[in-house]
Amino acid sequence: MTKQNPSLSLPDTIASEQELEILLSTPTDGVKQVLASLDGDLMFLGAGGKMGPTLSKMAKRAVDEAGLRKRIIAVSRFSTPELKSDLEQHGIETISCDLLDRSALESLPDAANVIYMAGRKFGSTGAEWYTWAMNSYLPGMAAERFRSSRIVAFSTGNVYPLTRICEGGSRESDAPEPVGEYAQSCLGRERMFQHFSLQNGTPVALIRLNYAVEMRYGILLDVAQKVEDGIPVHLTMGNVNVIWQGDANAYTLQALAYGESPPQIFNVAGPETVSIRRVAQRFGELLGKEPIFAGNEAETALLSNAEEIFSRFGYPQVSLGRIIRWVADWVKMGGVTHGKPTHYEEREGKF
Repeated sequence: MTKQNPSLSLPDTIASEQELEILLSTPTDGVKQVLASLDGDLMFLGAGGKMGPTLSKMAKRAVDEAGLRKRIIAVSRFSTPELKSDLEQHGIETISCDLLDRSALESLPDAANVIYMAGRKFGSTGAEWYTWAMNSYLPGMAAERFRSSRIVAFSTGNVYPLTRICEGGSRESDAPEPVGEYAQSCLGRERMFQHFSLQNGTPVALIRLNYAVEMRYGILLDVAQKVEDGIPVHLTMGNVNVIWQGDANAYTLQALAYGESPPQIFNVAGPETVSIRRVAQRFGELLGKEPIFAGNEAETALLSNAEEIFSRFGYPQVSLGRIIRWVADWVKMGGVTHGKPTHYEEREGKF
C-alpha cells in the first residue's frame, strides 16, 4: 500500500499560472513508488484536456526524481500548438493524432502503461452521435489496440444516479443509473473496457471522477465568479464533491498498480459533501460580496463516496478550505481561467 506524502509544502496563495502548474504536477512519494515498481513506458491518450498536461508532467517529474528510465508520451490532436511545445519543453514526447482514425491509433507505439483520457462532454446535446463515438466506440478500439498494456481509464461519477444527500454518495459497488446521453455514453466507455479486459486479460482500473478543481476551472471557480459578478448561484444541485486536481492526478497514477480483469473501479472525489450555499457564503466573506441565490436545494444530488481510494492511498493533501481561499485570491487578482463553466447544476444530464 502506498500513501500520499504526509506533508506537502503548500503556499498561502498561488500567485501565478507557473506556480499553479508546478503545484499540480508535484509527485507524491506514492506515485514515485508505483512508477518504480512498474516496467515500461507511460502513454497518455487524450492528453490535451484539462487534466492531461499536469498529469503527464507529474509522471515525468516522478520518473526523473526517482532516477527511472521511462518514456512519457502524450497523445492528442493538439489543436493548440503551445501545449505541444510546453509538454516537449518538460521532456515529454508528443504525438499528434486523431484517435478516432483507426489507422492512426494502430500506428501508435506500444506502451506498457496507458492512461486513457479521451472523451467528450460539453456540446453533447444536439450532437449525441459524436459523443457516443468518442465515449464508447473509441474506447473499444483503444482497449483492443492496447490489449497488452496496463490501462487506467477515466470515467465519471455521472454514471451514478442522483442519491439522497444523507446517504453519503454512491459507492463503487452501487449499480450505475446514468441520467442523459452523455452519462449513458460514459457507461458505454466502461462497458467497452470491461469487455476487452475480460476477453484479453488486460488489467484495467476505471476512475469515476467528480469533480477535479483548480484555479482555472471547476465548480469552486464557477461559484466564486458568480459571487464576484453578482450572478445568482443556483441551488437545486445543492451539494457536490470536489477534489484538488493534484490529488486526483496522484491517485490516477497510483491506480496503474491496481488494475484487474475484470476492471477495478475507483471513485475519485473529495471526502466532504460540499454545500453550494455554504461555499458561496464563504466566497462572499473572502470577496467582500453578498452572494445571490436562486432556487432551493433538492433532496438528492450527484455524489460519490471515495472511501476505497482513501483507504489505499491516503486522504487528499489539499483541504477544501485551502482550495476555497486559493480560488478567492485567484478571482480577486484576475487570474487566467479556461472560460469553461462546469454546468454542475445540471440535473437532467444535458450537456
